[in-house]
Parts: sequence; C-alpha cells; structure tokens
Amino acid sequence: MEHTNSHDHHDLGLRADLNMWLRSAASRRRVLRLGALGLGLLLGGPAKALSEACNPLPPETAGPFPANRTTGPNLLAEAGVVRQDIRTSLGTGNTASGVPLMLQLQLAAPADCAPLTGYALYVWHCDRSGRYSLYSPGAETEDYLRGVQAADQGGQLSFKTVFPACYPGRWPHVHVEVYRSLDEALGDGSPVLTSQLALPQEVCAAVYGAAEGYAESAAHLRNLSLDRDVAFRDGAGSQLLSVTGSLRTGYTASLAFEVPDV
Repeated sequence: MEHTNSHDHHDLGLRADLNMWLRSAASRRRVLRLGALGLGLLLGGPAKALSEACNPLPPETAGPFPANRTTGPNLLAEAGVVRQDIRTSLGTGNTASGVPLMLQLQLAAPADCAPLTGYALYVWHCDRSGRYSLYSPGAETEDYLRGVQAADQGGQLSFKTVFPACYPGRWPHVHVEVYRSLDEALGDGSPVLTSQLALPQEVCAAVYGAAEGYAESAAHLRNLSLDRDVAFRDGAGSQLLSVTGSLRTGYTASLAFEVPDV
C-alpha cells in the first residue's frame, strides 16, 4: 500500500511535531484563549467586522514537510502557487484523488476582530494515502495540496482540495501559515502565525469508513483521539473546523479565527 511506503516519513513528522510542541508548550498556553466554539464564515457582501466572540488561533509546529523557505523544497518560490484549486500539481499536472473538500477560512485582527484584508494564507496537508507532496515516497515529484491566497476585503479565502488522510500518530489536520501580504509570503517574509486545523471525528469516520482509498485512515483514526494528539492535546476548540456536506456532494470545512500579534 502507498501508506506503508511512506511510514518512515510519518515517523519523522511525528517526532518533529513532538519536539516542537515540547519546546513551545508554554508560549502556546499563553496565547490560547478558549471562547465560544467556531464562527460561521461570512461569505459575500461588503467587508465587515467579525463577532466579538472570534477566537485566536494558537501557534503550532509547521512539521517537517512545509515546502517553504525554511527547509527542503520551496514551493513558495514557484510560479502558480497562488491558486484556489490546490488539487493538481503545478509541475506534473497530476491531480490528487479523494473526497472533494472546500476549505473556507476568515482571518481577523486580535484587538477588534476586524478582517485582515490582504493578508496571505499558505495551506498544505497530506493526500488520501497519508503522503506529503514533494517529500513522501511516491509523491516527491508532485506539489499538489499546497497553495497560497490573499484574503479579500472580508478577510475571507477558500481552497478547493480533497479530504486528507489520517496517518499513524496524528489526528487528521491541515497546516496553515499566515503572512502580512502575498509579497511577504512569496518573498523573504516570515509568517506571523504558523498553526494547524483539526477535522471533526464524526466526519472523518464517515469519510474513512465509506470512501475509496481511505481504508487505512479508518484503522488509524480508531487508535487516536484529539486530547492525545501532539498538536491538539491542550485544547482544540479554536482549531476545530466546522464541516458540512456529504460523501455524495463533497464537504465544506469552515473556520474564522484571530491571528495573534498582528
């Protein structure tokens, strides 16, 4: 199976996540403030402020497979990385298989929950076999399931992707990096926030139990829990995506969050 071939990469990712979590636990506790769970994404219409109940997103490790300028390949330097549809590789033209997922996010300032217009978001996650493009065996020449966009006047952006797998030792998740602008994301800028978003257990179980290509994920999910995950164990309330949809129509995962210290 493809997942077995990438087992060493998953072990490396888990060790790296654990080491970073141990080093940064104190700072993460300082910035995590649990409030009312989640917000509906504000779609369409003129820019407007978010509810005062919006929650900050705590920092997390980027893991060992970011494909940014810090280590290994740097997808942020490639033409075409600014895109909404991240399912297809820029280089090979191959498309990642999996259950359709629309990721809809909204960025807000911490002081007043005002939309962060023009801020850039880089997202990446594994494919349905648990592989990370540009790194995992069998996916080294692919760069799918990675992309950047700038937030609109409402602080909103969206990505067309596929439902990620659950691999050994990690809860199903999506990596995010927030930059002050597209220029900083694509140039020499540093992210103002690196974090991870969690997918709800009920939806994951439904996808993994019925959709083609996710059989191994179903087995891995049964051995995990959010409160034991290296990134989400200290509280995943502000990092938990709200998911709607079905296997027949595809899913939409939404979250609005504050970006601390902008």
